[in-house]
Amino acid sequence: MVAGLLFLALVYLAVGQAAVNRSSAQTAADAAALAAAQKTRDQLAGKWVDDVGDPTKWQAIFEGDGAVDFCWRADELAAQNDATADCRPGRLSYAVDATTIKPVGDSVVPGTEKRHSRAHAIAVIEPLCKSPDAGAKGDALPQLTCKDKIWHLKPGDKTGLPKPEDLFDVHLADSPANDQ
Repeated sequence: MVAGLLFLALVYLAVGQAAVNRSSAQTAADAAALAAAQKTRDQLAGKWVDDVGDPTKWQAIFEGDGAVDFCWRADELAAQNDATADCRPGRLSYAVDATTIKPVGDSVVPGTEKRHSRAHAIAVIEPLCKSPDAGAKGDALPQLTCKDKIWHLKPGDKTGLPKPEDLFDVHLADSPANDQ
């Protein structure tokens, strides 16, 4: 009976060990996807600031035109979490499959010593602003509405402009489970 209880304890330990490894993979996937998306958000916001004087370009920027692929940032964050990342950029999103570098390890469950945990995450960059109507009168810039906040912009004045997080939201999206 003691042997049976000891075996059950070892099985619970193996399950716990696998759960910790799986959690590490999910953390790496989430962090990697978010890091790449935030870098893209910052790049698009910078592009918007550069083009703030031309409101005809705003909508294209809010739709992701000119976005740069920042999968290298996903790779960095996955590595910091002891994992590798397979990153796939979308127009305003990043899908990342992360695999732990360390296997689950030796346990009473055969075959786990060479198994690596995997997880999937998708980060989405959501524009928060509405492109202005046809245009402003004269030399004035149109007002910009971003999630119930209105920005009154002045030509040539780059003080008090919206921050990247005012222009775009970055968050994880629900995705179908395809992990192990």
